[in-house]
Amino acid sequence: MKRYLMFVSLPYAYPIMRPLQREIRRRGDEAAWFIEEGCPDRLEPGERRLTSIAEVEEYAPLAVFAPGNHIPDFFPGVKVQLFHGYPINKRNDRHDDHFTIRGWFDIYCTQGPSSTLPFRRQEQRYGSFRVYETGWTKADDYFSPQMQQPPQNARPVILYSTTFTRSLTSTPYLADEIERLAAQRNWDWIFMFHPKLNDPEILNRYARIAAAHDNVTFLGPTFDFDALRRADVMLCDSSSIILEFMFLRRPVVTFRNSHPGPYLLDIGRPEELGPALERALSRPEELMRAIDTYTAEHEPHRDGRCSARVLDAVDDFLTRGRIGLKRHPLNLVRKIKLRRKMGYPPFKRLF
Repeated sequence: MKRYLMFVSLPYAYPIMRPLQREIRRRGDEAAWFIEEGCPDRLEPGERRLTSIAEVEEYAPLAVFAPGNHIPDFFPGVKVQLFHGYPINKRNDRHDDHFTIRGWFDIYCTQGPSSTLPFRRQEQRYGSFRVYETGWTKADDYFSPQMQQPPQNARPVILYSTTFTRSLTSTPYLADEIERLAAQRNWDWIFMFHPKLNDPEILNRYARIAAAHDNVTFLGPTFDFDALRRADVMLCDSSSIILEFMFLRRPVVTFRNSHPGPYLLDIGRPEELGPALERALSRPEELMRAIDTYTAEHEPHRDGRCSARVLDAVDDFLTRGRIGLKRHPLNLVRKIKLRRKMGYPPFKRLF
């Protein structure tokens, strides 16, 4: 029996790695989870948690998976990057952090052309890891028959999901207009914010809107597949969840998006929100064609086998070993900081 470990540093990791766990179990193998200190424990019944480094060493996983930017290099097993989203360069940076190589990972499991081509260049530059285009494990759930089925709502459902980035979030600008529309339009609303959004003033403002209107549901900073499944349209700003919602072939209205394109209905003023949502609900043909083109560039793997390809990539890496690969960049400062944070000797197995 093969053993694998899921490394969780932020709550968004759970829905990314659960499809992978299902595939591991389908193959008759075993998965366990290690949750970094400070991250909420959202494991479900039947999911195994390892609570110490000693337990991880005894468990001896073949591979450790992480969708975040770091992973304990002193854990046994191949270190696999799954990614927490798609490369949309939401901050309009000259260098997208999505493609930064920090020396943690042996394998990068890319999603489609938008991520594979840049990582192939990084693979040639560094020579210390291998790149496999597998598709995103979370996409296995998006392209399931249940998620792809159009919603059957008595009246339109608008999902408001916003980034946590202070300079990009729409929450301070749209609250009044959203409350006005909630009172005047025959629509239902769901507020589901990024798990890292932790501004109490913002959260309380939207919780009060929900409490005052029967047609508004406040989920807070979390992720809920069912909320996406139910929604007819998403309202957002600049976040990779836009792309995830588009996998369901449904329109997105954005407020001051950092990279607007024909696949979005982008607005610059709150008073434009109502008409933009009306247009989105009509599903104009040119918008839907643009959505199809845009999503295919990021995620062409829609067969429900992304998780299977990730495990196959691990098997291939183990078969080939590190022959032909260089050593990882030392990344000494980050590695020592992580060791100290996790209570591991700072210089043990550092080189």
